[in-house]
Amino acid sequence: MFLPFPYLLWVLVLLVLIIWSLQVAGIFQGDLINEGGWSLVVSFLIAALSPEISSDFLLLTLDATLKTLAYAICSTFFSIVIGFVAGILSSQVWWKSLGKVYKIPWLVIRATLAIPRAIHELIWGLFFINIFGLDPLVAVLAIAIPFGAITAKVFSEILDETPREPLLALLNSGVPPMSAFVYTLIPQALPNLISYSFYRLECSIRSATVLGIIGAGGLGYQIFLSLQSLRSEQVWTLMFALLFLSSCTDFLSRLLRQRLELLNRSPTALLPHSFTLLSLLSASILLIFSFWYIKADFGKFWEPRTAERLARVIQDVFPPQLIDLHQLFTLSAQTLAMSILAMVGAAVASILLAFGAARENVETKKRFSIENLQSQIRIGVTRLLLLIARAVPEPIWALIFLFVLFPGILPGAIALAVHNFGILGRLMAEVVENLDRRPLLSLKALGGSTSQVFIYGVLPATFPQFIAYTLYRWEVCIRATVIVGLVGAGGLGRLLTEQLSSFDYKGLLTTLTVLIILTLIIDIISTTLRRSLR
Repeated sequence: MFLPFPYLLWVLVLLVLIIWSLQVAGIFQGDLINEGGWSLVVSFLIAALSPEISSDFLLLTLDATLKTLAYAICSTFFSIVIGFVAGILSSQVWWKSLGKVYKIPWLVIRATLAIPRAIHELIWGLFFINIFGLDPLVAVLAIAIPFGAITAKVFSEILDETPREPLLALLNSGVPPMSAFVYTLIPQALPNLISYSFYRLECSIRSATVLGIIGAGGLGYQIFLSLQSLRSEQVWTLMFALLFLSSCTDFLSRLLRQRLELLNRSPTALLPHSFTLLSLLSASILLIFSFWYIKADFGKFWEPRTAERLARVIQDVFPPQLIDLHQLFTLSAQTLAMSILAMVGAAVASILLAFGAARENVETKKRFSIENLQSQIRIGVTRLLLLIARAVPEPIWALIFLFVLFPGILPGAIALAVHNFGILGRLMAEVVENLDRRPLLSLKALGGSTSQVFIYGVLPATFPQFIAYTLYRWEVCIRATVIVGLVGAGGLGRLLTEQLSSFDYKGLLTTLTVLIILTLIIDIISTTLRRSLR
């Protein structure tokens, strides 16, 4: 059986890109491994058996954990508000419901939202530090703005894919567009928005950890300090706290998604009143506590000094400075190669482990059997591995790999691959869990072997979604190359670090513009390929 020509062509293009990326990474040139760093890695791993548990450090860890959680909750709240409003305004169905020509305003809003989405939250954090100083407000805004733009894009797509028959019926009856929108599309799309908001909270926890590198506080800041001072015992205590925080969020997210799936399967059913009331009450208490705990000074928005600093930053940045085009092209190629290697590695590892991490595989087995127990252990170990991989932010992984690898794009690519492996593995496992098993049972009933059912039933049903998720993560990965570059992993991030340290803000704007253009190109390619898979 041969692949169709278009698919074969894409495979050949991918192979060429992988070979080119390996060449850019210096794989074929040697001198990649720092032999003297292995002793540091061994001592770091051994330290996991004896984490720092002194009372003072545990109190410090608790404070850092609560601060990271509070940053994540506050920023997620603002990103949902931004995403809700901007998502409606950037959806095609909203402008069509107005009965006017919508192409121009729709394109303007979509293009405007693409800019903050393309800039990583760490860059936003460095920008806001120059305006607000080291205030908790910096971390909240740095996460809320890009995540709000991302949420707007996702929510607009949800609205555009929601059935429009009820909306059209109300519009044809003379109901105003806003009222028709509120009573038809919004209630239908709201469960998906709530589910996605929990995913954004998980991402916000990781981003709040990353922002610790620039002094925002929380777990990331403490991990960064402990890594720099080679205090491995403290690092593991903080990592365990981060894993606990991520696992709790993951559990609550799964519980909520299960409730919403039941609601989607039976639209006439309602969630239990006690569950809804408890959820709203818990969310309100957490939100109030988070704003109280971080003590962000929102009054700085109206201070005259803020306007003066903003004007000074704009004056320092504009006009952008033309820098060496050859250097920009080389570093852009390194950034692209880093993202390709990362996503290929993450995708391959995720596909191999996704089927072992899917809980659906054990539902048809007898309870309390040895086979079922082995399956549960395998699933638990695989899920724990995926949790660790995605809970630890990319720059932390990069710092660990820089112990044994010389600075360059290779440690950055591996760090991005490990982190995205944790995210993709979870998403792909959920695809396998949600797979319609009736065609598979039919193939089995017709005499198909286990391998035949897998090849002709499971793979064709799951592989397109696997590719779609990988392409989506590629869009995110190209942004994340900046933060691993900031810790010495190469690419445009390294140039940004040099420009920031030398206060070369005009050159910084030029580099950011190149990065935004590169991100938008990848966004367009990824979106086009994902639509072709539908």
